[in-house]
Amino acid sequence: MAGDGNSSRRWRTKIRPTFRAQGVKDKAACWLCGQPIDYAITDIHDDGCWEPDHLYPRSTHPHLAEDPGNLRHSHRGCNRTRGNKLSITGLGTLSRDWLA
Repeated sequence: MAGDGNSSRRWRTKIRPTFRAQGVKDKAACWLCGQPIDYAITDIHDDGCWEPDHLYPRSTHPHLAEDPGNLRHSHRGCNRTRGNKLSITGLGTLSRDWLA
């Protein structure tokens, strides 16, 4: 049975560290805001620190909680703001061509 994607031994010792290491290697930006993540921030209460985000929230998709394919790199603050909503990033500012 899959863990809860937050506290299982497999999550703490393998999935989360491996995913974080890949983000560091790739210099992955926050998938929610698009800004760079400072992977050197060690204060887990800092909204700018790295945090794995579940594309499909654990609360609504528990079977995907420990699926690495369901993880995205994010800032803690961005992840917490999104909460367990499925909808995410905006489209940004529309160009004049789209407004016409």
